[in-house]
Amino acid sequence: MISALVICRNEEKNIEDCLKSLSWVDELVVVDGKSTDDTMSICLQYTKHVYENDWKGFADQRKFGLSKVNSDWVLSVDADERCTDELKNEILSAVKQDDFEGFLIPRKNFFLKKWVKHSGWYPNYRLILFKTKSAAVSDRQVHEQYSVDGKTGKLRNSLLHYTVQSVKEYSDRINEYSTLSAVEKAGKVNVNLLYLLFRPYFDFIQKYIFQGGFLDGTTGLMVAYFHYYTKLLLYMKIWELQKSKD
Repeated sequence: MISALVICRNEEKNIEDCLKSLSWVDELVVVDGKSTDDTMSICLQYTKHVYENDWKGFADQRKFGLSKVNSDWVLSVDADERCTDELKNEILSAVKQDDFEGFLIPRKNFFLKKWVKHSGWYPNYRLILFKTKSAAVSDRQVHEQYSVDGKTGKLRNSLLHYTVQSVKEYSDRINEYSTLSAVEKAGKVNVNLLYLLFRPYFDFIQKYIFQGGFLDGTTGLMVAYFHYYTKLLLYMKIWELQKSKD
C-alpha cells in the first residue's frame, strides 16, 4: 500500500489540484495547521483522513503526519506540488522493489508558470518516497528533510512544483523563511560588515552566472535577484540576533 502525506495551512487555492493528482493512492493523509480559510472543507471532500494539528513548524507537522500513516510506503507532497501520471506509474513500479528504502524524485520548479531549468532549481532531487518504518525527519526550522536507514534510488519522472505564483506571495514567504533560517544559523555564521557587503553579491553571481540562471532569460534574472534578496535578509537578521546578545 502507498499513502500520500500532505501538510498544509491556508492553502485553499492550491490544495484541490494537489489532492486530485493523488487520487490513485491507497490512503490520503492530510495534516492541517489550523487553517483559517476553506482548506479543511476542501480536503474533507477528498479524504476522511484529515487531522488538525497546531502549527509548531514544518518538521513537527511531518512527524505528526507520519504517525497517522498506515501504509508501507509514503509519498510526501506539499500543497503546491502535483503528481503526474508518468510519475504515478513509475512510483507504482518502484515500490515493488525490495532493494531500496526510499527514492529521490526530481522536481520541476515553476516561477510564475515558467519551468526554471537552471539556477540549481532542476533537477532538485528530494527524498519524498520512502518506507514508513525507515523514515525520519530532520529537526530544522525550515527546509526540513526526510532520511531513511538504508539504500535509496532515483526516479526519472518529475514532481511538478509551483513554488512561485506571485511576486508578493514569494516576497512574504522569503521574509518568513529567512527569519526561521536566521534563528537556526545565528550561532554558526559570524556576520560582519564585509560579510554583509560582499556575500549577497557572491550569492547572486553564483545563481545567475555559475549555475546558468542567465539561460532562463528574464525568469532566471528574477530568480537570481530573489536569491540575493533572500540571502541579504538572512544575513541582516543573523547580524541583528548576534548584536542582541552583545
